Amino acid sequence: MTDTVATSPLPDGQALAALVAGKLCHDFISPAGAIRSGLDLLKDPTAQDMRDDAMSLIEASAKKMVALVAFARVAFGASTSTERFSGAELGELVTGLSEGGRATLEWRVEGGDYSKAQARALVNLGWLTLGALPSGGAAVVSTRRDGETLQITGLAEGARARLKAEAVAGLAGQPLVEGLQGQWIQPYWLWLTAHDAGGSLDVLAEDGRVSLTVHMPN
Repeated sequence: MTDTVATSPLPDGQALAALVAGKLCHDFISPAGAIRSGLDLLKDPTAQDMRDDAMSLIEASAKKMVALVAFARVAFGASTSTERFSGAELGELVTGLSEGGRATLEWRVEGGDYSKAQARALVNLGWLTLGALPSGGAAVVSTRRDGETLQITGLAEGARARLKAEAVAGLAGQPLVEGLQGQWIQPYWLWLTAHDAGGSLDVLAEDGRVSLTVHMPN
């Protein structure tokens, strides 16, 4: 799938759905392709000495695919019939994607349950916080309930902590002027989730430190 340059207004309806679908296809293609490669090795009579490697590849890729699907159902979809989520189960969705990565994740999410909109904001913010650490570092995701407001904070600290220009535009609710749509849609989706719920999203990016904060109705 090829990312293209967008110069049109903010997407809505089918255009927004197409961008989300494109993001999901991009995420799924790597583990799906690895599973197929492992199966091809198993069927190749000249590669039986690589059977153990093939099985390891299939197992790791299948685990990654399951983690991606579980995450996407909450982050982009309507999930199942579940209306409320615990902080612990939402943490499992994000940590399931971070295994083997360079950054560490500390999940300081309060107990109690979270609505679908809150859960969507929480897991997307968690994943984007990790994504701000391409060379490794420490990510901390926390929540705080203050009366009628829920505050969700993601703090990324590392030598090369940063946000790409596409992410900065998306997190500000701005259309993509240039760059990759695949790098823009998830940050914009987080902004849209917060604002559709009557909340706000604040971003602070400085040398070696990125902070994302969502305020939503509690």
